[in-house]
Amino acid sequence: MPTDPAPAVPAADVLAELGALRGADAPTRGGRTFAYVYDAGLEGLDELAAAAYSAYASVNGLDPTVFPSVARLENDVVGAAASLLGGSGAQGTFTSGGTESILLAVKTARDHAKAERGVTGPQLVLPSTAHAAFHKAAAYLGLEPVVVPVDRSTYRADATAMAAAITPDTALVVASAPSYAHGVIDPVPEIAAAAAERGVLCHVDACIGGWLLPHLRRVGQEIPPFDLSVPGVTSLSVDLHKYGYADKGASVVLYRDAGLRRHQYFAHAGWPGYPVVNPTVQGTKPAGLLAQAWAVLRYVGEDGYTALAARVAEASGRLLAGLRATAGVRVLGDPSAGLVAFTVVDGPDGEPGLSLLLHLADEMRERGWYLQPQLSFDGLPPNLHLTLTPATVGQVDALLTDLDTALHAARALPPVAVDPALAELAAGLDPSKLGPDEIEAVLAFAGLTGDGGLPARMAPVLILLDALPGPLKERLLAEFVGSVFRI
Repeated sequence: MPTDPAPAVPAADVLAELGALRGADAPTRGGRTFAYVYDAGLEGLDELAAAAYSAYASVNGLDPTVFPSVARLENDVVGAAASLLGGSGAQGTFTSGGTESILLAVKTARDHAKAERGVTGPQLVLPSTAHAAFHKAAAYLGLEPVVVPVDRSTYRADATAMAAAITPDTALVVASAPSYAHGVIDPVPEIAAAAAERGVLCHVDACIGGWLLPHLRRVGQEIPPFDLSVPGVTSLSVDLHKYGYADKGASVVLYRDAGLRRHQYFAHAGWPGYPVVNPTVQGTKPAGLLAQAWAVLRYVGEDGYTALAARVAEASGRLLAGLRATAGVRVLGDPSAGLVAFTVVDGPDGEPGLSLLLHLADEMRERGWYLQPQLSFDGLPPNLHLTLTPATVGQVDALLTDLDTALHAARALPPVAVDPALAELAAGLDPSKLGPDEIEAVLAFAGLTGDGGLPARMAPVLILLDALPGPLKERLLAEFVGSVFRI
């Protein structure tokens, strides 16, 4: 039966309800949420971004001939990114985030390989630490991902193995600066040179590091070459809503020249409506996101970003020193761009202790900290991931103190484990053949309830997910998120 239309609600009540809903979320300001959040800690920045968005909230970025100010704003933003990232002569596009920037770069490479080299079965060569967005792009756009294991001690891409993986069907080779999982920078010059030697495009995922690394270099940090000035690098993605401190979502994808960028565009005149030209995945584009990014870049300025980078470097140094001085903690790789991953060892063999690590994550969350658990993969150890921003400068000492206390508390807890018989049963399941009732039963067993709720402590859930085969894990996670968005 049809439902009655919802009554109008006074503005004050609407805003009060939004405020109450927001109160249940993790905080995005104040420096205790060490993932997803990029907080400059600058007074007035949030208000400026909101005002700039509001000024352009009703503007549609679809057609810059109707709204020419949109083209001016985008040229300014893309130009700033190209200037910062060695892109003399580079062309680019403002996008809704890193995933869209990556999708467009992969689409461009696919179409370039077909047009220039006749490739009909395109492949995407990427290190195992490359962001999941590349796999999403491959799935959407019909490329075959060729995953190359990384060095097990440095967590960086293996340039020799990457070069060996290139074939006549390779459309794009990928490197990260840095990789999200461990915060380490891949050997970009070597990977790009190998791609160029074979006539293949090379994309650098600098979504996280692109706006931070050049400013870290300005404050004396040793940063290896990674940007468009490196021979063989043909495209690069950089997020402005990360270390550019714009609001979500704001990113730029850059190409070495306009000829390459042309493969990104979609144009269609074969219908009775207006001629369509879309530079991005979106048709209608919210110009407010572009305006707030433009405003934030101008407000902070080059010297401001350098000062913020110095704060990140200082916080990173203190955090890494503190972690390395904590018994049982092992930092993974050599982080150099605001991201840190560490594991904990359990027992005399010095092996990473998954149960202890997950207990530690729960204990830290009870103390008001969010550290992002990352499960084991392809021989790489499980770990906790931290994203450092200028707002964390005053929080590092408190974090380290609580981490030490939480680690002692976690060691006192009984281990969580997966029943070996259950693990064996799960290994034999075909995720594609599981029906709704079976999925619901497995989710309930895992502690992921059908109403999208989560248990207070995630260790039992995550240790089970860690033990499951990849395809089954992906099916369960997709079904769980489907239970969150259940209408």
